[in-house]
Amino acid sequence: MVSVLVQWLGIASVWAATAVGAEYMKYKDPNQPVGVRVEDLLMRMTLEEKIGQMVQIDRTVATADVMRDYYIGSLLSGGGSTPLPGATATDWVNMVNKFQKGSLSTRLGIPMIYGIDAVHGHNNVVNATIFPHNVGLGATRQVNLSDVYLFRFPTLI
Repeated sequence: MVSVLVQWLGIASVWAATAVGAEYMKYKDPNQPVGVRVEDLLMRMTLEEKIGQMVQIDRTVATADVMRDYYIGSLLSGGGSTPLPGATATDWVNMVNKFQKGSLSTRLGIPMIYGIDAVHGHNNVVNATIFPHNVGLGATRQVNLSDVYLFRFPTLI
């Protein structure tokens, strides 16, 4: 009888701890309208978190700890900013995932936005396809040039 009582007390205490720790957060509920989610998130954010979310830093100065500690909202890999020389697609994924884990480990778990300066293809990845710059295509004043190029080389798509 005592062991049954102890088991029930254990279950009740775990349930109570879970119920107390689980707070409903509208901003995480995809069933809520976007406006409601945004308002809920902004009300929860500190000024420091809001400032951090408006900041974009370069990949060369970023770490998972920096992303977490300063609530950085956006990360950019500028020209030549690779994870390592000869980086593969897997190297890029691993690098971005480390930064994203730092962002998601904050109190509110807001994901970062990642950008790369790759206006004509992601040529920082080994064996990537390089496309002409859009400004170069536009300067030719040949509207169909991009279609012709891709028609001749359909394996690039």
